[in-house]
Parts: sequence; C-alpha cells; structure tokens
Amino acid sequence: MKVCFETFGCRLNKAEALQMEAEYLAKGWVLTANHREADLFVVRGCSVTARAERECEKCIAHLRHHYPNIPVRVFGCLKSAQGLPAAIDRRRRSMALDGGRPSATATDRSQPTEPPLPMRTARAYLKVQDGCSAHCAFCIVPKFRGPSVSVPFADVIGQASRFVDAGYHELVVTGCNLTHYASEGRRLPNLVDALAALSADCRIRLGSIEPGAVARETVDAMADHANVCRFLHVSVQSGSNRVLMAMQRPYLAADVDALIEQAERRMPHLGLGCDLMTGFPDESDVDFTATKLMLERLKFNLAHVFPYSERPGTVAATLGNPVAKNVRSSRAHTLARVADAARVRYAQSFIGKTVEIVVERDKACVGRTSEYLVCDAVGSAKRKTVARIFVTSTEGSQLHGRIAGKA
Repeated sequence: MKVCFETFGCRLNKAEALQMEAEYLAKGWVLTANHREADLFVVRGCSVTARAERECEKCIAHLRHHYPNIPVRVFGCLKSAQGLPAAIDRRRRSMALDGGRPSATATDRSQPTEPPLPMRTARAYLKVQDGCSAHCAFCIVPKFRGPSVSVPFADVIGQASRFVDAGYHELVVTGCNLTHYASEGRRLPNLVDALAALSADCRIRLGSIEPGAVARETVDAMADHANVCRFLHVSVQSGSNRVLMAMQRPYLAADVDALIEQAERRMPHLGLGCDLMTGFPDESDVDFTATKLMLERLKFNLAHVFPYSERPGTVAATLGNPVAKNVRSSRAHTLARVADAARVRYAQSFIGKTVEIVVERDKACVGRTSEYLVCDAVGSAKRKTVARIFVTSTEGSQLHGRIAGKA
C-alpha cells in the first residue's frame, strides 16, 4: 500500500506531516510522490491566507476529480467546502502534546508504542508547542488549532535525544507560537539551554519568535551556546505602531528595534529574518514607509512578505477602509525587493570565510549554513553529516565553495 503526502504552509505543518509519514512507514506503508501509484492521499492544508487556502483546495479538488476512488484525508488548518473547519488532526495534536503517545481512545492496533523517527529529511523537526492564545486581529489560526498547549519539557528532551541518537545534526524547533512555550515553570529560553546541552555536535535552529520579554531572554540563551544556529526569525508584521495596535499585536516598533539591537550585540553577523504584512486595513503610505524603513534600518536579510488577506471570522475582516489589492501587492513586492537585495549583500560578506552545513542530499554537497544561507560545494558528502565549506563565490544569495573538511 502506498501513501502520497501533499503538505502546505509552515514548518509546524511540515513537522506534523513528517511525523505522520514516519508512522505510516512504521505500519508498513510505502511513501510515493506519484499520484498514479497512491492508495491514499494525505493533505495537510493551510488557510493563513486566501492564496494558500485556494492552493490547498485546488490540490484536493484535483485529487478527487482525477482519482475518485482513492481516499483523501485532510488535516491541518483548512476549511472544508462547507465553510467549517476541516478535519483538524485532533488525535495527532493530543499525541504530540503527550510526548507522542496515542491516547486510549485514539490508538489502533497497528500503532507503535513509541513514535518512529522521520528519516526522510536531513534535519529533524521537533514540535514543542501548538495553538495560540493571542488574539491578533488578522489571524485565523487559533480557530483551527485552539489555545496554546505545550509539549511537556521532559518529552521534548526525550524526543530530541532520540533524534540525536539517530544521527541528526540539526534539530528545527517548531510551534505555532514558540514564545508561548511553557511547561512546569520552564519557558523557551530554558528549553534552548537544555536542547543545546544535549550534544555539541547537533545544532539547534529556532522557528519564528515574537518580540517581547521571552524573545529577549531567548536571544541571550541562543548567544550562550555555540551550537544554536545564528539565525533569528522575528514575526514583525509592521513597522508602524498605528498598524501594530490595530492588528492587536502585543508589542510596538521600539520593541522590535530593541530585540534586534540586542541580538546583533550578542551574536554579531547573525542572519535576520522577519514576517511582514502589507495592506492591512487603513494602512497609509506613511505606515508602509515606516515598515520599509524598519526593514532597511534593522538589516533584515530574509523577509516573508504577505499582502493582507481577509479571513472570515477575524476582527480585521470587519474593519473599514480596506487597502486596494493591487496596492497591497505592490507594497509587498517593494519590501521583497529590499530584502532580496540585502540578502545578496549578506551572502557576499561570507566570501573567504568557512561555514558549516548539514548536508541535505546524497551524492551532493549542499545544505544550509547556521545563518540559513544555501551553500554548495564541488564533490559529495553523506546526507545528514556536517561539512565545512570554504566560500569562494556567490550567486545571488547562494554560497559556492570547496569542501574544507568534516566538522
């Protein structure tokens, strides 16, 4: 029996999909990317934006039209055709938040006692939190995933230890809102300390974090450990205080400035990423300019820019004075160009330096640096191993070099 996965959206969705793939493998299924070979389709969807939702629904419609006799299972953040939340994987959520053990009501006879490891990827994805207790005006995610719930601290460390024992050299820490992580009095900075202490040979990469006190403490924890990746991705959304307040975000632009200043002081030359939204209701030219100036001032070199998308059921969808969609898109393209140019300059600063990558492919030497830049080198190295690359040139934001040895 063969199962085909189609996964959309964020790292959290990817982490959940990889875990589900591993469980299917443990039950004797075979993974396939060929639709014609599949006996089952599993779609993990996303409704964060209207575009993402359309892509997911288009994929599902395609599968059901061309393969009407093949079951399609839908999970994640996605609405059904009836406009109701789709089959959010509540069983999977409860398993992940109970250390991977299925509940008595959810288990089946073929379910293993311990969750298998997802071995298809060079990097391991470690889900530590789900849901969000914030009430941002534009966000639909809490309606799908519910309030914030954290994986017990001991269970996170146990799962991470199994990944390390299985030979992984990078753990990607994922969650719906990592700064909400809380277990037995431990927060995200404590988790970073514990994960980094597991093995000096395994680096820890954090997903997106939100500005605030927890983020500042997390930056200090990152700086204290050489094996924590020197890349910080911040959920910024806007550089305008007026827009941030309308979005009901729990910080102001000054908090973003303070966080980045602290991060660069503690970890010079780190990679900086951000999430930005353009065209939120009533966003003026002045508001947009404030965001553009922040992007330039703080030297973000990776930006995920999204034009605002109305999500039914959110506060923002009821606000007046909408920004024209062509203006939203134009502003998004402007910010993307600024970030892309900054990323090219940032990549060029690595010429003549030696970086480390976790090799992502067999029979090739390509992977990402600690700073989240793609880097390749002539020759080959075994997948999942760490290679040292002397950077000789760049192409856009990609680094090229020669193998300097294994780390």
